[in-house]
Amino acid sequence: MTAPPLSNSELPTIVLVGLVADLMLNKHWLLATAESCTGGMIAAACTDLAGSSNWFERGLVTYSNEAKTEMLGVDAALIATHGAVSEPVARAMAQGAITHSKAQVAVAVTGVAGPSGGSPEKPVGTVWFGFMVDGQLSSEMKYFDGDRAAVRAATVHHALQRLLQLLA
Repeated sequence: MTAPPLSNSELPTIVLVGLVADLMLNKHWLLATAESCTGGMIAAACTDLAGSSNWFERGLVTYSNEAKTEMLGVDAALIATHGAVSEPVARAMAQGAITHSKAQVAVAVTGVAGPSGGSPEKPVGTVWFGFMVDGQLSSEMKYFDGDRAAVRAATVHHALQRLLQLLA
């Protein structure tokens, strides 16, 4: 008896990375990441795969607001108006990752991993994602339950899962 096929949400992270890698290689594209709440965990997951230098271009850890402005070109006024954890900032981070790299694909994440830092409007577990795939910008917000480690792991997994969908 064979097991039923797994959905993307059930695939282990390393499997998702392998599928993303295959699509990136087939398209001859490069990936850049712009990470805040994950602190480089998406880039680490990507570079855990041998041969990732053929499709992974760079990872930018922009944890502070200043880093988002200096390294990605996110307008400080945008952060002041909407907050670092917001759709406009996630979108600007994805655009900035493309602008400041040789990549055709970018994923950006900014969120509240906890245990502190949350608010009624943006509780712990709130994460905004920005994606730029071949000139097409998209974004979405997700809420993840759990402690800091769980929120960060879920963010990495969702970023790769959504990237796979956008590339397919």
